Amino acid sequence: MAVRLAGPASAGVDAIRASDHQFAIEQVSTYVDYSESGKGALGTQTGQLDTEKGSVPGYAFDLSAMGNALFDNAYLDLRYRHVDGYTRYVGAPIGGGAYGSAVGWDTATLTDYRARLGMGFTIGDDFMLTPYAEVGHHRWFRGVNDGETYTHNYWGGGLLAQAEISPGLVLSEHAMAGQTFSPHINVAGPTGFADSLGTAGIYDVGIASDYALGIGVHMHVSADWTGFKYGMSGFHPIGAHIYWEPDSSTQYVTLSAGIGYGF
Repeated sequence: MAVRLAGPASAGVDAIRASDHQFAIEQVSTYVDYSESGKGALGTQTGQLDTEKGSVPGYAFDLSAMGNALFDNAYLDLRYRHVDGYTRYVGAPIGGGAYGSAVGWDTATLTDYRARLGMGFTIGDDFMLTPYAEVGHHRWFRGVNDGETYTHNYWGGGLLAQAEISPGLVLSEHAMAGQTFSPHINVAGPTGFADSLGTAGIYDVGIASDYALGIGVHMHVSADWTGFKYGMSGFHPIGAHIYWEPDSSTQYVTLSAGIGYGF
């Protein structure tokens, strides 16, 4: 089994490089699964407080490149994704109550940026492993009450495994683990506040297929899962009450289908 950075490439390796060297436009749908939980702070409720769930449609742009004059398998991937729609809220009125006593629909707008930089290692004639570093930014506008905006940055490391399983058809799998930093919430309205949130690990796994149609055109589909958490904010006395953001857990499942052009 030969592992190499460069040198003469087989048709299988060429197909993998071609799948990683294109500009793509995608239609996406992100399923949001968000949950807040209480720890009984200041005598308040423990356990699940509220959830937001639902599929939110949108689009994405992806620019990837592999190979240059110095490093034949150098890898760069830049991605922008934006989805906008509604999620179903299940929780309680702002004045208090049991979980499930308030139900409704909230607007949801999610925007993500990320960049990957790595180096591919060919294994045999039609398989490649690419370790990569990743940094990114996430923003979620949640339309509950007067509106809440959550943001965080993150960094991580991952591994991309790719193989040509039939002529022109490349199957890819990836896994990334990292850490959030600078998580923040901005709550609008008369009881609003802005504060930092607790950091936590972030994880992402996915699978994709890319089919080269010829003359540089590619079709591809993918599925990704992302999970992370936010820690509780500080306490904010406003009028006769004290407000804060509780602990939360978020999972996203994103399905994508698109068309790309190799360059």
